[in-house]
Amino acid sequence: MLQSRLDRWFHISARGSTIPREIIAGLTVFGAMAYIVAVNPAILSAAGLDRHDMVMTTIAGAVAGTLLMALWARLPIALAPAMSSNVLFAQVVVQQAHVSPRTAFTVVLFSGICFTALSLSQIRQRIIRGFPPTIVLGIQIALGAFIARIGLITGGIAVPSPEGLTFGALSNPSVLLSLAGVVLSAVLIVLRVPAGLLIAILSVTLVGLFIRTPSGPVTHLPAHLLDWPHYPTNLFLPFDFHEYFSHLGLLVPITLYFLLSDFFDATATMMSVAHRAGLNGTMEKPALDHRAFGSDGAASIIGASLGTCTVSAYVESLAGVEAGGRTGLSALVVAALFAISSVFWPLITAIPAIATAPVLILVGLNMLGSLSRVAEAPAEAIPPLIMLLIAGVTGNFMLSLSCGLLIYTALAIALRQFQRLTPIVLGLDAAFVFYMVLQAHMSA
Repeated sequence: MLQSRLDRWFHISARGSTIPREIIAGLTVFGAMAYIVAVNPAILSAAGLDRHDMVMTTIAGAVAGTLLMALWARLPIALAPAMSSNVLFAQVVVQQAHVSPRTAFTVVLFSGICFTALSLSQIRQRIIRGFPPTIVLGIQIALGAFIARIGLITGGIAVPSPEGLTFGALSNPSVLLSLAGVVLSAVLIVLRVPAGLLIAILSVTLVGLFIRTPSGPVTHLPAHLLDWPHYPTNLFLPFDFHEYFSHLGLLVPITLYFLLSDFFDATATMMSVAHRAGLNGTMEKPALDHRAFGSDGAASIIGASLGTCTVSAYVESLAGVEAGGRTGLSALVVAALFAISSVFWPLITAIPAIATAPVLILVGLNMLGSLSRVAEAPAEAIPPLIMLLIAGVTGNFMLSLSCGLLIYTALAIALRQFQRLTPIVLGLDAAFVFYMVLQAHMSA
């Protein structure tokens, strides 16, 4: 009875999946993004917020946002506090702009309200339909390069240096373990082993207990496995509207920066996950409809209201798609695991970064398979390849998307193909120019 209800609600059979496969996909996604339970509090604590409180609000935001996506939109997309948003929150808004954390949460709230308004209207859907096919392809391969780059760096295989990225020292046992994880992940994928990516994460984590570095073992076991959860009620609705409206000249540009960054980053992520899962839908009934965008938009408001930064779609959801996830049931599993982590979070944070790095590398490489669809005509090939290059070299996905679309427009003008310059394209050009100006202002 329960299986048939789950099948009808999530359309599991209709999407060519099974309940066990959805559960494995959920486990895989959670294994790939569980790091946020440790990383987000570490970043937000720089804003003067209590780290343990931030662990609880991080988990609460991830559970609420992912449940919304799982039960309303019914898509295999997990949500959690966004990595780009937390850095902007702590370093730019609080430390550089010298405003209180409560005012920073108010910035996130207003950004989320605008985000949700766009999501529930037809504007976001029109923007997605207006993306030129060559830019959609560019998003796919640029995200692939971006994800693989993250995996290479977090695994120690690529090391930042004054010259850029250099290969990690092979004398470092953690680098060798990370490389072994890449090989194991590749072998398990090629052999189509069920839960292969999850097995790779757990294997590297276990082996890391016996691999020592100058700072100790790669995998550090926590002092205790359980920690009774308590939600910090003082961070529920933590807004300071008086200070926000007293500093509109300073905070409105930052609010717009949050909005543009989160809007396009989340939209690109959701498009990639839906495309990779084969959930393209139809013009009359798209897979990414008002429920999907409404869930993503409402999650940003929920995040601020619960005392964390913007909650948004996570690119690690692609790991679940590669594991066979096609429905909201896999997202429901992720939400349940985040809820459980409120008790077991010390054990989850023991998963080292190099354990999830190989998974990110393999997922990124799989997305780069779309390179075979790059057209031979230079006008069609240059924009996506520029996006790939910038995302892979600089690690700035938003900048790669901005440059790709602006180059697309410049080439259309040069070739006098003015029919390609639709109102959506021109509007996106203006938005991205504004975004680049804001980014230059923030980094000045």
